This record gives sequence, structure tokens and C-alpha cells, in this order.
Amino acid sequence: MHTMGWPLDDRTGGGSFIYHYGENLAAVGFVVHLDYENPFLSPFQEFQCFKTHKTIRPILEGGRRIAYGARAITEGGLQAVPKLAFPGGALIGCAAGFVNLPRIKGSHNAMKTGMLAAEAAFEALASGRAHDVLDDYEPTFESSHVYGDLKLVRNVKPLWSRYGTSLGVTLGGIDMWANQILGFSPFGTMLTKGPDFAQLLPAAKAKPISYEKPDGVISFDILSSVFLSGTHHDEDEPVHLKLKEPTLPIRENLPVYAEPAQRYCPAGVFEVVASGENRPQFVINAANCVHCKTCDIKDPAQNITWVPPEGGDGPAYGAM
Repeated sequence: MHTMGWPLDDRTGGGSFIYHYGENLAAVGFVVHLDYENPFLSPFQEFQCFKTHKTIRPILEGGRRIAYGARAITEGGLQAVPKLAFPGGALIGCAAGFVNLPRIKGSHNAMKTGMLAAEAAFEALASGRAHDVLDDYEPTFESSHVYGDLKLVRNVKPLWSRYGTSLGVTLGGIDMWANQILGFSPFGTMLTKGPDFAQLLPAAKAKPISYEKPDGVISFDILSSVFLSGTHHDEDEPVHLKLKEPTLPIRENLPVYAEPAQRYCPAGVFEVVASGENRPQFVINAANCVHCKTCDIKDPAQNITWVPPEGGDGPAYGAM
């Protein structure tokens, strides 16, 4: 089952998936496009609200949670695919963003680009090359079915972002049919509005969102959910979420955007707490992190950098 929209407003892209598998098992997920505008929005809370819908609740009632996780998806489409080869490496699979957004598929493209990169590496080694760039990889990608797959749907995300769910998705459907049947798009090739971090409105211009308390049956709190992710970090290891400017969250993000890190993080990593002198402090609970990398993407000041944690610590997704 796939849905789009509710409980998100028309200006915020996103939707859900429910995949049934195994014996009475279901994978339930909710996607929020990170170019959303309202700094009071919480993707985690939107997910909890989604599960209370009259169509979704009966599927989940009587069940229990067995796992939880979160991850940012590279869904910018063909226009967002970067240069794929560079000295010493190449970008393959989801790292480069080969997801077909309207069809919610990407595994086949990820595997194919891995094959293309491997073939380019094999040819380079067979010809005696070493320590250079896999120049053959990108041209083979551009002549592959992956490129053709993404080209047909290249305008869906820009249209959705610019015109909202109702109009944008309708225009995206028209664009896909035109590409498929006529071989061209009436919109040409559109660009997105810009980077996700630049889309937030100041808090003074946004409408606060009041989320209901979790009922512990269908909707749940963040911390009990993070527990089910199995995430682990040693207490004495270096914090893997780096602030370029430590005072910026309180000095700028808090007064302008009501510090959205408190809400966009789906693991409760970031908090604004009052000290004994009632001066707010920005607290990073790095042990909670499930490595979704949303903070690295959405922070309006681009002040947070995610780096690999010591020892490869992080979530243990056994059932996901």
C-alpha cells in the first residue's frame, strides 16, 4: 500500500508505504520530503499521526512494534545526480541518488550502477591502469536503462515541490505520460527550488503544529522507538555530530527558526534545555543517533556535520 499527502498539508511533499511480508509482519514507513517549509513540523510526529487514520489503524491494531529506524533518501532525481567518478572512487547505488521517486523504486537501479562501475573497474585493471578515474563509468550510465528510467520522471519532484501535492502531482502525471508517449516533456527539464536547508520559513511566519500525545498502542514516543532501533554508541567515544559554530543554534537558529533540530531529528538527539541560570543550551544526545543524516541535510545554517562514529557504532537493524 502506498499513500501520499495526509496528514501533511498540501505544501509539504511526502507519503507512506506498507509492505506485508512473512507471517503477520508489516513494514510501515512514512516519508517527508526535506524541502518542507514549516520549522514546527516533526517528521516523526507526522508518522505517528498517519498511523491513526481510519484506514491504517485497523491494520496495526492488535500488533506490536518489533523495530524502528529512520533514514534520509536521496530522491532528487536525474538533475541531482552528481559526477559519478573521481580519483580513487566512484558513486554507485543510492549514494548517487538513482531512486525513481514516483514509482518508489531504486534497488534495481542501485544494483545496475554497481555492475556498471564494476565493469569499468575490470576494464581498467585488465588494461593495466591504476590510480586514475573510471572515466568509462559515467558514459555507460548515461547509455543504460537507469538513465532512461530517471529521465522519464525527472520533473516529478520539481513539480511537486513547486506546486504542492494536489497540483504538482497532477502535473507530474501529465509530464510522465508526455515523456512516455510523445518522447518529450512540455516542461522541458525543471530544476528544484534549491537545497532543502534553504526552504524553511522563519518561525514568526509559520503556523505552530500541535501534535497529540502518543497512545502507546498505535502511536508512540521517540525514545521508546529509538530503543527498538538497537542503536549503540560507547559512552566515552567522541561525539560524531560536529558543530561548526557551537553558539549558533542558540544565537541564530533558536530565535529565527525555533531551533528546528528539536523536531526534524527522528531520534531525539537534539534538545534545547534551560540551565540553572535559565539560559538555553543546545544539547546533543549523540548516543540516540540512528544515523539518518537528516541534521546534516536540513539544518538551516548548515552548522551540523555527521561523521562516521568511532568503531562503526550505530543502529542494529535486524528486522528491517
